[in-house]
Amino acid sequence: MDGKSIRRAIFKIMPHFHINLLEGKSEEQKKGLVAEVIKAAQKVVGMGDDSYSVALEEYSAEEWKNEVYPNKIMANKEILVKKPGYQM
Repeated sequence: MDGKSIRRAIFKIMPHFHINLLEGKSEEQKKGLVAEVIKAAQKVVGMGDDSYSVALEEYSAEEWKNEVYPNKIMANKEILVKKPGYQM
């Protein structure tokens, strides 16, 4: 496979979204969130449903405070596109 073919193949298999959220949302809410994220991405980036993948991780409030906020959010400031409007 040449470089152009590889780029085309890779373009068809992305993007991937990883969503972290507090536990307690219903399956319907989680499915709705995933559907809306993909819908918004398709509107902006294009590509079909098969091009997208989504991971969803749920955390307790305690886990959010002690793990997610310091280690997944604030520790990655250099790649954080939308900063949270809260501090912990």
